[in-house]
Amino acid sequence: MLNHCFLCRNEDLKEMLESSKESLKLEAMKRIVGLIAKGKNASELFPAVVKNVASKNIELKKLVYVYLVRYAEEQQDLALLSISTFQRALKDPNQLIRASALRVLSSIRVPIIVPIMMLSIKEASTDLSPYVRKTAAHAIQKLYSLDPDQKEHLIEVIEKLLKDKSTLVAGSVVMAFEEVCPDRIDLIHKNYRKLCNLLVDVEEWGQVVIIHMLTRYARTQFVSPWREDAVFDENSEKAFYDSEEERRVEQSKPYIMDPDHRLLLRNTKPLLQSRNTAVVMAVSQLYWHLAPTHELSIITKSLVRLLRSHREVQYIVLQNIATMSIQRKGMFEPFMKSFYVRSTDATHIKTLKLEILTNLANEANISTILREFQTYVKSQDKAFAAATIQAIGRCATNISEVTDTCLNGLVLLLSNRDETVVAESVVVIKKLLQTQPSQHSDIIKHMAKLFDNITVSMARASILWLMGEYCEHVPKIAPDVLRKMAKTFTSEEDIVKLQTVNLAAKLYLTNSKQTKLLTQYILNLGKYDQSYDIRDRTRFIRQLIVPNEKSGALSKYARRILMAPKPAPVLQSAFKDRDRFQLGTLSHSLNSQANGYLELSDWPAVAPDQSVRIVEVVEPAGAPVFGKSKPGKSDEKFYSDSEEEEEEEEEGSSSEDSSSSSSEESESESESEENSDDSNKSSSSQSDSEKKKKTLKNKKLQQQKPDSKDRYWSHAVTKFFLMHIVLSFSNQFVASCRCSLLCLYVFLVCQFDTISWDVRVSLQASSPVFVPETSRELLHRMTGKGLSAQYRFTRQPCIYGNSMVSLQLTLSNSSDQALENIHISEKSSTGQNIHRFNAIERLEPQASVTVSMGVDFNDSTQAANFQLCTKEDEFSVSIQPAVGELLLPITMSEADFTKEQSNTNTSYLLKLRQANLAHIVYFTCPTDTSCPRRTRTDVSDLFSAGPRGS
Repeated sequence: MLNHCFLCRNEDLKEMLESSKESLKLEAMKRIVGLIAKGKNASELFPAVVKNVASKNIELKKLVYVYLVRYAEEQQDLALLSISTFQRALKDPNQLIRASALRVLSSIRVPIIVPIMMLSIKEASTDLSPYVRKTAAHAIQKLYSLDPDQKEHLIEVIEKLLKDKSTLVAGSVVMAFEEVCPDRIDLIHKNYRKLCNLLVDVEEWGQVVIIHMLTRYARTQFVSPWREDAVFDENSEKAFYDSEEERRVEQSKPYIMDPDHRLLLRNTKPLLQSRNTAVVMAVSQLYWHLAPTHELSIITKSLVRLLRSHREVQYIVLQNIATMSIQRKGMFEPFMKSFYVRSTDATHIKTLKLEILTNLANEANISTILREFQTYVKSQDKAFAAATIQAIGRCATNISEVTDTCLNGLVLLLSNRDETVVAESVVVIKKLLQTQPSQHSDIIKHMAKLFDNITVSMARASILWLMGEYCEHVPKIAPDVLRKMAKTFTSEEDIVKLQTVNLAAKLYLTNSKQTKLLTQYILNLGKYDQSYDIRDRTRFIRQLIVPNEKSGALSKYARRILMAPKPAPVLQSAFKDRDRFQLGTLSHSLNSQANGYLELSDWPAVAPDQSVRIVEVVEPAGAPVFGKSKPGKSDEKFYSDSEEEEEEEEEGSSSEDSSSSSSEESESESESEENSDDSNKSSSSQSDSEKKKKTLKNKKLQQQKPDSKDRYWSHAVTKFFLMHIVLSFSNQFVASCRCSLLCLYVFLVCQFDTISWDVRVSLQASSPVFVPETSRELLHRMTGKGLSAQYRFTRQPCIYGNSMVSLQLTLSNSSDQALENIHISEKSSTGQNIHRFNAIERLEPQASVTVSMGVDFNDSTQAANFQLCTKEDEFSVSIQPAVGELLLPITMSEADFTKEQSNTNTSYLLKLRQANLAHIVYFTCPTDTSCPRRTRTDVSDLFSAGPRGS
């Protein structure tokens, strides 16, 4: 009946998909995607769905692509028929469609389309949309799993995407790097600092991937910070040494942490406050493997906080804490109460908490922990109670002061009604007695008295082993126990029978008068037992202890063999050796190397060259320098070729021109010498003609050499024609909205490089219409250890420079102590030009101070990262500008507007560019009352794609 209903539903959906109405198709796709989300199989609808892959409806196309991603691998033949559609969709204006098409294309697992996939990935990796580039990074892993031979080509794409500045792409490309070429550390060198700085803004999934990769990277590039002579100075710079002698001198000096090592630790520390458990766990393992020992306490509170999460999260976190607590007890000892077992905890959670409490036990807190264990032993959870007894035995072994107390407590448990508790107590007592057997003969006697009441085979076998091992300490009780075992030998478990044979053999060697007959009786029973092991053991013991003609030389050494002293067992944690795996990994959780696990390398003895991480900012050759145009030149020469030539001739003929080169002078001297030598052989007219030819040749060579001047005018010509096209429309509609075209022109001009223009018309920036009074948080008082900071954009021209944005900072001291020397560090992380405020020598408790500063964001929404410092601490802070805060308000009168509108000179709009478009740009159209931009209008929507350079 259910199958019939499902088939009817599929038929209805097929009819809706084949309908001519877009609304029905959209509704059908929504239902199909809903079925997929519920885990239903909708593969039968593939032919009907794939027909709509070329639909013009954006919403419908999105849902079709979602379906195809799910079933493209199962229905490969049908999906191949739509490849041409996917290729066309890769050129779609909508970024979601482009990304979805690439996702579907990479989900078709057919080797024949590998070249198409490779080409699509390369094109998508250069897409303007970061979302499409992110999808390209995910497609790299799919293509690599389909065809590993494409590895070298994919590495080229990965290298290109690693340079991407978008936070949306960073995590995905690092994941592709980990899957394709995790050993190519050289690809990370130039991008290391960028990844560290972008880490806080990446999505949570990407943060985990990047942190794990940077952990492995740091273990190969930095020396160990765990040296005793380590010096941790965040502002120290490590020098380079070339000669071998200087390197030896360096090795003898105290360790100083590499600035890049400190950068990684500093930029990951704020992520300990993340709401995502995986991020906190990733940062914790990074600090565990990379941070100095005295800084490990930073991660303790964050890990303890995670214990309030779900049961699955608790299990992983407790496993990692159990590993940490073995080596660093002091980290978690202040939070010991957080590991007390609750009645609602699952058994595996209880066991892990018990493990941690045992690791934290010492002479100071052992009494508290043992009282807690006494409660756990009474638990109804038998497995947990048995684990508690084992924990008591470990405490007794590790802390000699409580060994007797623990033994007495375990002996009392032998009278417990629960067989599991009694059996585990016997096993633990047996291990403890091996350390000091002569002092605990009374305990062995007490266990022998309880032997008849103990039914668990492991406990009975343990008592028999104790009797045989220490039979000389209880010479009267051991034979009696053997007598009882002879009666019940045939009904005992195999493990008990084996220990009975051992007991008989040892008593035969030490007290043969009383036990000779008993031993022979037991050996005869074992000779015909059903178990092979017992029969073999019986024959071996008989030949070993009973001398006869056939027995060999071993019988002489029977006492040494059977009564040899045994080493005391070592009770240790099950997490003792798990630190060989990286914390937070699947291999650590399983205590076994999982497939794909990458081991952490050992610290290098000598740090590799740190200059490989220095990224040099190379400006394009011949790029004009802003604000450095030659003085005294008029814009009118821009339009006159003859005037330009005359200017060049004047510069060439002037003897005082500083730009003349020595090479030209040497050439002229050589020419004069040649002419003087040839004057006797040729006429003066010929020499003049040769001079003219050589002069023209030199001019041609100079014209072929590109210089900044030629590029300067090429940019100007481009902008002039752009302006000319915008202002040349003459139809009535365009003329009525000329101001809109001017806005468009400003946007297009912003896409070119910044050029300094000598503008004759002076434009004044106007006051902003609205300045928000609300401030944004720069530094929280908890993070800043009492120092808090807030900032706001004043929307006023910056007094520190035309290219800077003015900011106002409010610094407050919420601590009970005065803060001294509050200042901004001299180096900024992202390279922005920052005008710092004067250092505040002292800020009293509960006091506030307001200062101003300027930041040049370089026409980009890239955050300005810098360090806000006090006398004792340094805090990394970040200012993220909104697009509207990077534009400047400018107004002009009707006469100026008309004049600039009719003038072919582009000075008006170029002046906006010279002003760097700081703050908000406003335009006033004074001539047309019907223009929608008649009043001041915010045109920041023109920059919805981000300003130039973003």
